[in-house]
Amino acid sequence: MTRIGSLVLTCFLAATALAQQPQVQHKPHDEWWEHAVIYEISPRSFQDSNGDGIGDINGITSRLDYLKGLGIDAIWINPMYPSPGIDYGYDISNYTAIDPVYGTMADFDHLVAEAKKRGIRVIMDYVINHTSDQNEWFKESRSSRTNPKRDWYIWRDGKGPGKPPNNWQSWFGHSAWTYDTKTGQYFYHYFYPQQPDLNWRNPEVHKAMDGVLDFWMKHGVSGFRIDAVSRLFEDPNLHDDPYLPGFNAYGDRNIEHKYTDNYPEVHDVLKELRRVVGKYPGDPVLITEADEPNIAELTKMYGNGDEVQLPMDFQIADVNKLSAPEFRHLFNEIENNTAHGQPEYFFSNHDQPRQWDRYGDGVHNDQIAKLMATLLLTTRGTPQMYYGEELGMRTTEPTRIEDVHDPIGKLGWPKEKGRDGERTPMQWDSSKEAGFTTSATPWLPIPPSASLNNVATEKEDPNSIFNTYKLLLALRRSEPALRDGSYQAVNEDDQNVFAYLRKAEGSTILVALNMSGEARTISIKGVHAPSATALYQSPASSTAEVQLDHITLAPFGVLVARVQ
Repeated sequence: MTRIGSLVLTCFLAATALAQQPQVQHKPHDEWWEHAVIYEISPRSFQDSNGDGIGDINGITSRLDYLKGLGIDAIWINPMYPSPGIDYGYDISNYTAIDPVYGTMADFDHLVAEAKKRGIRVIMDYVINHTSDQNEWFKESRSSRTNPKRDWYIWRDGKGPGKPPNNWQSWFGHSAWTYDTKTGQYFYHYFYPQQPDLNWRNPEVHKAMDGVLDFWMKHGVSGFRIDAVSRLFEDPNLHDDPYLPGFNAYGDRNIEHKYTDNYPEVHDVLKELRRVVGKYPGDPVLITEADEPNIAELTKMYGNGDEVQLPMDFQIADVNKLSAPEFRHLFNEIENNTAHGQPEYFFSNHDQPRQWDRYGDGVHNDQIAKLMATLLLTTRGTPQMYYGEELGMRTTEPTRIEDVHDPIGKLGWPKEKGRDGERTPMQWDSSKEAGFTTSATPWLPIPPSASLNNVATEKEDPNSIFNTYKLLLALRRSEPALRDGSYQAVNEDDQNVFAYLRKAEGSTILVALNMSGEARTISIKGVHAPSATALYQSPASSTAEVQLDHITLAPFGVLVARVQ
């Protein structure tokens, strides 16, 4: 059989298997977020509707049918609030409005309504740690030491002339303190100087930020992704952080953020936020940017079922190498978290190079991308995709400092080139501007890879990364074991193949992922069946029946099979 014939047969077999499966009925206690697939959208880069080279809300609305067809249940949209744009929306000047560059509040309401018609929920980005220095709250705070909003932010005297209060460092380089000449004090900022930290020890800040949640819940959103949540509190006694060996990309001594991260008061705030959104119908979800150092800290984010439903698991996202033992260990660890909380997984987002590059070996990147798609969409948890991940979009970094938009790229060049590379426009077709805009000057250049890696081209290729995602998303929706089943690692001594079972009543699915660059033959242990029926194989195979005592996987090969 020819390779093309093999591909067609494999797709036919998979489609037949899907057609034979009844649609899964939701259990009475199901929460929508337990089974949702969340799709992260950078509004600036997804779709431009008015030809100004910048993506916008109406552009997102125009692509809802694409998202529905792909199999997406919810979209998390990066900040669309009014902002000076120092950190592309993560510096907010008004929490209860839409930045005109993205549209109007009416456009947003229309987006929510159209998404609802398609069964897609909208999740907002809730930037809780800091505001823009152009926010009216901060303008008042810095106007005088006696202003009523002075204590809404963190102001301190220096140690002496030109000396900040302590050695704390900004995540984006240099001191975390900026001197204000008008009032003669320093203000604290974990990130850019234009992003002063809110003082969460002030009850008035709680009241104002709870009101932000109320405002957007009344506009029909289904939850919030909470930004930088572990940074909310700092040591009130301002102890210096310990230094670590070496220097960072900005020329600073490396430092341990001991006195600015993971204070226990964070969990009181999370309980408060859960109570606020819990007043509203529809099971609103809270997702935290929880780049916690270990499973114990991550597990704390669940509380006693009264904090967040879905802390993002950065430990799994940042393995950054194909290692069956390491992935097995981390998945087992989160599976057995003491809070019995639902895992939330992702491999790409707006702050890190795309997974096509981070996990690829430079030769088998497309095949590895299919392996990572399978890992994301067949494990027990809530998966989160990043726009364009389903196409194998690459990280396309600027080649000249003159082309850099992200301030950290300007500050740290050339060691740190910023995050522009993972934020390039969505690649819809092979036209000059990839179907993203009619403007000849999109806000970031269209990558050369868009000529081949785009929605229109990949839809026509049954063996594309796009069609891999679409098939796996359909399997996840139709197979009871992938939707509701338990997770059990098998062959746990294997150093190259990560294999696991998903089990539901009357249904067992085997997933085997060869994380090595050589062909591997394995025998599945602990399964009382001689064979299984392949639902997805990559590379494609003309044989649907798989003998469980002798499975051969190509380099970076993938098997998803229903155990007979």
